[in-house]
Amino acid sequence: MASSSAQIRCALERIEWGDRDSVVAPLRRAISGRRATFVRAPSAPEVLVRALEIRARGGVPAIGDDRWSSQLTASLEADLAAAELGADTAWATFTSGSTDRPRVVLRSESSWSSSYAAVTELLGLTPDDVVYAPAPLVSSLSLFAAVHALSEGSDIRVPVGHSLAASDLADATILHSTPFALGLAVDAIEAGVPHSVRVALIGGDRASHTLRDRARRAGIDVVAYYGAAELSFVAVDLGDGLRPFPGVDVDVRGGTVWVRSDFIASGYLASDSGPFEVDAAGWATVGDRATYDSTGALVLGGRADGAILTAAATVIPEDVEHTLRGAPDVRDVAVLGVEHPRMGALVTAVIESTTPDVRALREFAAAHLSLPQRPRAWYWSAELPRTASGKLDRAALAVAVNQGALTKL
Repeated sequence: MASSSAQIRCALERIEWGDRDSVVAPLRRAISGRRATFVRAPSAPEVLVRALEIRARGGVPAIGDDRWSSQLTASLEADLAAAELGADTAWATFTSGSTDRPRVVLRSESSWSSSYAAVTELLGLTPDDVVYAPAPLVSSLSLFAAVHALSEGSDIRVPVGHSLAASDLADATILHSTPFALGLAVDAIEAGVPHSVRVALIGGDRASHTLRDRARRAGIDVVAYYGAAELSFVAVDLGDGLRPFPGVDVDVRGGTVWVRSDFIASGYLASDSGPFEVDAAGWATVGDRATYDSTGALVLGGRADGAILTAAATVIPEDVEHTLRGAPDVRDVAVLGVEHPRMGALVTAVIESTTPDVRALREFAAAHLSLPQRPRAWYWSAELPRTASGKLDRAALAVAVNQGALTKL
């Protein structure tokens, strides 16, 4: 179901913000030249309303992050202002920027709206629901959650700050975010915070079995999915492994995931380049690696360009992270390759934990990981660096390790 201007305008009346006339004049100029309108403010509700207003008037909103540096913001604004967009462009979103400068992803209205019916059915979404999207709106995951909820007549909640607020759980019935945010929500619920969340739609990274079990014990059904900013929804896990999302064809070619659906983005801004590739038959990829298990479920293996080459082996960081998250007293973990003169790179783990025990971690790794996958170096961090959407910020982590800013275990 496509979101109509009438539905969006109705949603705008439910959120108060400042003078709308402040965006009308620049918006008219942007629409006439098919340019995106950059939206950035410290208040997420204000940002959302401005973006919806721009879209309702036929413009293309591009929501930035108020925590970006002035130099990065100015650079992205300049690129957006200089780019003339296609006639069907409706949304300009940013990739997570976990390894470099964020890329601008362009997509049509239908590339999102064509998935609304399937998402609504998976969640059992009704107009009585309140959808909570705690990740900042610069994340396309959160922006999609907001637009989808409002198009279906449901309420949307976005935090005043940059992450989940426990008090917001009281009336939220659906959480749409990342495993990191789900972990924060479950922590709060286990500590006694009242909540109304009945289902969590979780993307952006793998949710561990431990986290899913904790969520279920808290009364929350978990619907996990795999996707990408460029591909949107690819596969969904209802408890029996990742299967193609409704309306999506999935093909694993030479270990790389290719997707064909109506949800695929139009491409990057002309000034950007990246892993997004579309072949002549309409199949698209961002280079994610995967295999199938014995039941036919998709088993993800991370990005090919993120692999660690250590001695004669290739190690996928996400595989090791997924396993180590099951170790005792591990809240989260990041794995990266640190340059080594003889081995190429050392598999290195950074543990987020309150009570790190390197001996127990080594024993767990020896019991659950192959020899090349086992970390050769272990570090500890009270809190791992993350991007705006809650994903691990691997670039910041690599800098911290190389500069000796973390505690070695």
